Amino acid sequence: MKKTAAIIVLTALMVLMSGPLEALASIDISSPKAILMDAETGQVLYSKNAHTVSYPASITKIMTAILALERGKLSDYVPISRKASYIDGSRIYLLEGEKVTLEHVLFGLLLESGNDAAIAIAEYIAGSVEEFAVMMNDKAVQLGTKNTNFTNPSGLPDPEHVTSAYDMALIAGHAMTLPRFREIVSTVRYIIPETNMQDTRYLYNGNRLIKNTSHKYEGANGIKTGYTTAANHCFVGSAQRDRKEFITVILSEPNNNTLWDNTTKLLDFAFEDFQQMPVVNKGKVIDSVEFLGTNSNVEIVTEKDFHYNYPINGQKPHIEENIVMETVKPTVPSGERVGYIEYKIGDEIVGTVRLITRRKDDDKIMASGIFKGKSGNPKYRLFGFLLALPISVLTFRFIIKSRKRRRFTYVRKRSIFRRK
Repeated sequence: MKKTAAIIVLTALMVLMSGPLEALASIDISSPKAILMDAETGQVLYSKNAHTVSYPASITKIMTAILALERGKLSDYVPISRKASYIDGSRIYLLEGEKVTLEHVLFGLLLESGNDAAIAIAEYIAGSVEEFAVMMNDKAVQLGTKNTNFTNPSGLPDPEHVTSAYDMALIAGHAMTLPRFREIVSTVRYIIPETNMQDTRYLYNGNRLIKNTSHKYEGANGIKTGYTTAANHCFVGSAQRDRKEFITVILSEPNNNTLWDNTTKLLDFAFEDFQQMPVVNKGKVIDSVEFLGTNSNVEIVTEKDFHYNYPINGQKPHIEENIVMETVKPTVPSGERVGYIEYKIGDEIVGTVRLITRRKDDDKIMASGIFKGKSGNPKYRLFGFLLALPISVLTFRFIIKSRKRRRFTYVRKRSIFRRK
């Protein structure tokens, strides 16, 4: 049977300071394609041909590492095939039949940009490079990319292996949510111990921002370099200071020194020219639901923090808040996604925060959907459950409720729960 959910659309205007929205601070760099993005919210602070299709070279390996970390086990030995051992380009010189753990292969992938490591990971995760490419593209779509198509795990030239600066920023933003990934890409030097076929190997990170070079950058913590003749120089960078973290992507840069100069210029722009305005905190209660006939109480809370960057010398912008929420059933567990908040400035969506449930009661819900009381007897509160369930799928009647900073309009057609 097709499941139908009543939708509640709640629209609110949140005026944080009077005055028109200030235009973003300006900057220009010479690289042909670039983007500067807030790592947490995805807000774009600078964009230049960011949606233009380009060859990614070895920054492809960011996606390869994501799938390895999400689908593999670090302690597993990764089979090294003849194909992996004889791949062209940069390598960590894996040998066919060598016993190397996924953890060590990942360091070789991200620090030394080993193409052999990329092939080995693809075959370990998916069985073949072709099947792994399918997984890469599925994940790219899931992350919201629009102009990305991967055909291999290494980034070796292929006319159909393309991406954009914007898409790579999205991919990198997700990668940096993985603790092990963050650790690897911020490592300057790593040692792969002796294996069954080779002596100890020493790996060195090619990222100038984290090493003792003229481009070493305060707070730099990743991510990945890339180069082929077709792609030119590419770099995805990241830096964090206090609670601020930004991602940069530069593609198709002809000059390697310019690549690093422009990356630091973008990061300076982010840290020095913008300030963050908190909009909502993780766990903020948006609504509280108590179901008639039960002692069950469910809060609707925000899944994460959200902030907005605006120029240091500018005015705080007007942010419109639009809340879309599904009807909440009595049996809903904690952590269930039941809607989202959409933040807009004018007609532009500047951010989205999901809404999840948080149960305040100590009740456990059985597989059957019946509330289980403290005694463990499923008959406990059965009457309340039977009363609440049929009407919990109905929509809301109008209630207008004033709050300190916002005004919400809840659309209801029938009272199915009472508010505290």
